[in-house]
Amino acid sequence: MLKYLPATLVSRNFLRILRVLVIIVTVTGLIYQFSFTFSNYSFPKKSIKSLSNSPHIQTKLQSDEDANSLDTEPGYQRANATFVTLARNQDLFALMESIRSVENSFNRKYKYDWVFFNDVNFTPLFMKTISNLVSGQASFHTLEKEYWGYPEWVDQDKARENRNQMVQKGIIYGGSESYRHMCRFESGFFWRHPALSNYKYYWRVEPNVKYSCLASKDYFKYMEEKNLTYGFTISLIEFEQTIPTLWQTTLDFINQNPQYVNENNLADFITDANKTSYNLCHFWSNFEIADLDFYRSEAYTKYFEFLDATGGFFYERWGDAPVHSIAASLFLNKTQIHHFDDIGYEHPPFQSCPSTQKTRIENKCICNPAHSFTWKVNSCARQFYRAHGTKRPVINGFVPHIPLPLTNHRSGFKSAEKIIKELEKAKKEQKQNNVFEQNSEKQPQNENKNEQKDENQNKEGSSNEKQEVKKDDNQNKKESSNENQEIKKDENKEVKKSENENKEEQKEEKKEVNTEKKELKDEDIIDVWRH
Repeated sequence: MLKYLPATLVSRNFLRILRVLVIIVTVTGLIYQFSFTFSNYSFPKKSIKSLSNSPHIQTKLQSDEDANSLDTEPGYQRANATFVTLARNQDLFALMESIRSVENSFNRKYKYDWVFFNDVNFTPLFMKTISNLVSGQASFHTLEKEYWGYPEWVDQDKARENRNQMVQKGIIYGGSESYRHMCRFESGFFWRHPALSNYKYYWRVEPNVKYSCLASKDYFKYMEEKNLTYGFTISLIEFEQTIPTLWQTTLDFINQNPQYVNENNLADFITDANKTSYNLCHFWSNFEIADLDFYRSEAYTKYFEFLDATGGFFYERWGDAPVHSIAASLFLNKTQIHHFDDIGYEHPPFQSCPSTQKTRIENKCICNPAHSFTWKVNSCARQFYRAHGTKRPVINGFVPHIPLPLTNHRSGFKSAEKIIKELEKAKKEQKQNNVFEQNSEKQPQNENKNEQKDENQNKEGSSNEKQEVKKDDNQNKKESSNENQEIKKDENKEVKKSENENKEEQKEEKKEVNTEKKELKDEDIIDVWRH
């Protein structure tokens, strides 16, 4: 068709089409540009670079604009602090959830740095993924043998035999070699790493944790302003079989170095009434906010070296939590140790939820206070507040007293798996009892139906037999009703017993508070730790 049209007409149509296409492309580009110009979202370019020639140190550097864009009042001065995480490459997805929880509840406002440790090299996928999640600077470090390995004085054959014995006894992590390296690293080496040399405060974050409340303040800044050294959320009882000689080793160190014990210490938190034996209470160290200068101090450094020289981290299964807790309770002024009751925190199988309803509302908490471990029987929170000499938070809201099964105070609490199994067994028994009661009530009714069928089929029997059957039915019904009444009476008795037990526990707590007030008047309390 085009060969019959004039050439000028073809060229004009082509130019018109070309102009329309240019206009469309221009308008589309302007719309795209303006849509991102006025958008609230930004996409900063991020890269992973090396801090030094050492291949085990890598970091993500952010632009100055991104690092300084704090969601705070103008001129806000952050504390010199960082988050610290020890993780493996296979922990990536569990750690992503932890970081997202921390960032959403706290760090998106303050943008503190993150430091990540691993005993092997982090994968590029791990570093890229984590770097895109954090709001501050993130650095990734591979631990050398001096931080993660056996010291020369440890007999590895003996350590292996002891691990096998713990496995036979069913001790949690009893056969794990890497768990012992982790506990030793967290006890005496993480704070020595050059990556933390320029920081004063640190916040420990582990994979698979959740924060259920929005932060009401900058907790790093709070530590700095209140002159606090150690902060925790959950305290509980340690497994005694994992640390059979830790306390005696601690006493040996104190006898040789009494000058390190603080006169206003928190020893009552970690000792029994006689103040000479360890009650197994400790701060759960998977969450802790602490002043790194405490770990750098002469007292803590020498204490760790004294413990490490015995090989207890490998011959037994000493955890970093009791080591941190004992050291803080003895070497620090008790006013420097703080319980963060306003932080909602969950690390399976336990969680903490703010005690007061006011705090939960103000911090927009999504935790159930009934599930909080803080005031359960196996928690050491009451012991802490008594030893600390401060009033514990007023507990309100739906917080029923749900005791967990105990073996005894000295041996600690059962593992979470055993507790869950026992609860499941109890539920099954209750269901079976309910089914049995229902069947017992239905049995007389079924007998009546069967008898009526027989009577209709045979059409035999006298009216006297029918009356006897009715009498038997009435007697069965009366017996079943009497049984139900007895069951209800037993249940009421159990409820009254539990109420009386709770009242007795409250009376005992009041007595303990009164005795503690009397003991505080004595000047010989500190002498136990002096001699």
